[in-house]
Amino acid sequence: MSELTEKSVARRASAVLVAGLISAVVLGAALGVVWWKLAPRVSVTVKAGETWPANYQPNEYLGADVAFGALAILGGLGLTIALIYMRREHLTSTLASSVLAGFVGTLLMWFVGTRLGSVDIAGLSATEEIVVDAPLKLTLPAMIMIWPLTAAVVISIVAAADWFAAARRRNHADDTFSI
Repeated sequence: MSELTEKSVARRASAVLVAGLISAVVLGAALGVVWWKLAPRVSVTVKAGETWPANYQPNEYLGADVAFGALAILGGLGLTIALIYMRREHLTSTLASSVLAGFVGTLLMWFVGTRLGSVDIAGLSATEEIVVDAPLKLTLPAMIMIWPLTAAVVISIVAAADWFAAARRRNHADDTFSI
């Protein structure tokens, strides 16, 4: 490979990485706002510095985690498909870019959502019991891996499809030229 071609390939691979990171920052922040708006909140009772759940509410904790996971899947699918469309001939750089963008996007989504959904429970000094919405949090930390895993699965499916298509073309070409 000539030096010019190597620089061109490196430049295209770095363009995929930069595009993935920029898109992940924008998409992660936007999905963080959506998560903050969609996720159900747990009601907590606050009295003189003590906090406890108002009722037994595992569905709100689960609902917030499921909303985060669903948004992470959508982010992973959308961004990875866009990166594949951008540079399908460089699936390795697309994989690296998609997985890195997945980590950046999901961490930014978590950060924005938890900051917007924060509540200063310690600042509430109530002498009588009051019920407020608890801060938004992710109770299943493994949900952070959903976006990067979605990206890896999409890239793997596309790579397998490309491999099968190339094998089929080779087999078809061998069949047409045999005597």
